[in-house]
Amino acid sequence: MKYKLLGLFIAIALFSACNKEEGSKMATLNVRLTDAPAAYEEVIINVIDVKINVSAEDQNGWQSLSNVSTGEYNLLDFTNGLDTLLASEDLPAGKISQMRLVLGDGNKVKIDGEYYNLDTPSAQQSGLKFTIHADLVEGVTYNLWIDFDAKRSIVEKGNGKYSLKPVIRTYTEATSGAIKGIINPIEAKPYVMAISVSQDTLGTYADTITGEFLLRGVSEGNYTVEVLPIEGFIKRTISDVEVVLGASTDLETINLEIE
Repeated sequence: MKYKLLGLFIAIALFSACNKEEGSKMATLNVRLTDAPAAYEEVIINVIDVKINVSAEDQNGWQSLSNVSTGEYNLLDFTNGLDTLLASEDLPAGKISQMRLVLGDGNKVKIDGEYYNLDTPSAQQSGLKFTIHADLVEGVTYNLWIDFDAKRSIVEKGNGKYSLKPVIRTYTEATSGAIKGIINPIEAKPYVMAISVSQDTLGTYADTITGEFLLRGVSEGNYTVEVLPIEGFIKRTISDVEVVLGASTDLETINLEIE
């Protein structure tokens, strides 16, 4: 019995370690809603969920984002370059292949001062599905836009009723880069700080077990990276660290000397 328990504890420890390692390699995804102008007074949709799937082949891999701003949105409030934030989530770095926008009841269009219900049966059940193919890089922040074409998405049935058959395109844009590396020795336990040309700073502590550090959401540009260890080690300064959008600049192993 004790051997079975020992095996169980080892399995749990390994599983937790793997989860921690995978969970540490994260990217940030902001999902935004926008629209093209249309000849209606209002187009109201009721958003109740946003789901993603990391695999186009696995239709059971759907998961809801945890920070969705649910509620009614007038699509025509977000035309000509305007948008609104639907969700912001930290996700494991890697590929996202599909997304669903799930709508509830109360979707409608306003024409000549009168509201008409929009028939959206498929959206209410499983969501409006569209393909993304976004590659998320560790430490990088992305905007993903759900771009409705309200003019082409609303279909008049001919009996005074309307249906919503969405015409949607999606596109992503990296809004930041990242800086990462490994501190040697880990006993130095430094604070790592990136300083921009305009003297803006951001920083983080290196991991006390692995020595790894990751500065996330770094704007594009050149930086000076300062490694500030605990007493007994010598500070390191690395100049001309270039950060580009959508990429993680790897400083690899940074060796610190003992005083």
